[in-house]
Amino acid sequence: MEASTPTSVITGRERLLTALAHQEPDRIPLDLGSTQVTGIHVIAYQKLRLALGLPVVAPSLYDTIQGLAIPDEDLLERLGVDVRGMNPLNSHNWRVIGTEIQDRTSGELYWSYHDEWGITHRKPRPDGLYYSLWKAPLDKPELTPQDILNHVWPRLDDPQRIDGLREKAETYRAAGFAVVLKDPFAGIFEMAQRIVGMENLLLMMASDAALAGVLFDKLTELKLGFWDMALPRLGDVVDVISHADDYGTQVSQIISPRMFRQQVKPRWQAVFDRVRTLAPHARRFFHSCGNVRPLIPDFVEIGVEILNPVHIRATGMEPSALKRDFGDVLSFWGGAVDTQGVLPYGTPQAVRDDVKRNIEALAPGGGYVFNTVHNIQADVPVENIIALYEALLGRKL
Repeated sequence: MEASTPTSVITGRERLLTALAHQEPDRIPLDLGSTQVTGIHVIAYQKLRLALGLPVVAPSLYDTIQGLAIPDEDLLERLGVDVRGMNPLNSHNWRVIGTEIQDRTSGELYWSYHDEWGITHRKPRPDGLYYSLWKAPLDKPELTPQDILNHVWPRLDDPQRIDGLREKAETYRAAGFAVVLKDPFAGIFEMAQRIVGMENLLLMMASDAALAGVLFDKLTELKLGFWDMALPRLGDVVDVISHADDYGTQVSQIISPRMFRQQVKPRWQAVFDRVRTLAPHARRFFHSCGNVRPLIPDFVEIGVEILNPVHIRATGMEPSALKRDFGDVLSFWGGAVDTQGVLPYGTPQAVRDDVKRNIEALAPGGGYVFNTVHNIQADVPVENIIALYEALLGRKL
């Protein structure tokens, strides 16, 4: 009798890399919590663990500002998640110390947190869900280039920020998982808003592009400093590098495509060129919410290979059209379900139906990774979260 040939087991890493090579793997690869834009709020996470009969744990946070849990291995294995994330030390997960304050006008109690960028955040007490930006450090009239240059900037090239990450990545790789490394801070455009205030930045970009450029150049310098430090140490054990910068609204863009191309795109080009040089095999992931349809060709030009979150409810972001027009040059990571309407407010069957529609549009031919449109929020019914994953897996959890 002939011995049977053992069936080879597809690892999560192989599954993800197959999909990102625009081939169909044995099943659609799944992500939960590998980045700060593909995660789950700690309250929803605890409800999910309870519903699945998993032991009670004290969750760690991936992002304290957003209240995102680090999913534990037992839950990741239960769902069959293929990806593991690595988060360098940053202002959302490192030395986040809230001080109790009382608003002088309203009398309300808050946790106040002053971060390494000089930004002040607030979270309502006792049961606020996340911190919101309260005060930008350079939000003032008549800002000068010296104000920007003399600001106390954090040291992004400090190797302490990646302590232990190589060992963690090697452990994930040995266990068969793909490894994602997060950018150390928000995007060039988004972080500039946090430093000088959104209104100030938009006025500056329209009336004094040179001054805005001083700020953008400084943030670009900090990003390059981090990657110059981190990737020689980590580049060979990382499969995906994630970046994020929000340009879309629900119907249009925050700034015009022309303004993006003139003032922001060249800075991102410098970052992507450096990352590509230091980690040429790593896939380049870019998150931008809302309607970014007019900017997608620009994203491709600077080196984006993966688009997230696939904001399917926004104007211009219809999944089948995105797949038709960009599926040959981009992979799509997210867009599995509408997280603004269907996931929090629909029935479990509505969730299943939405997942089916979006998978049918985005998954054929590979180039698709399953995740929601942005993070799963605290108010999502747990039965809808379970329906989300059961629709993908085709089995009961």
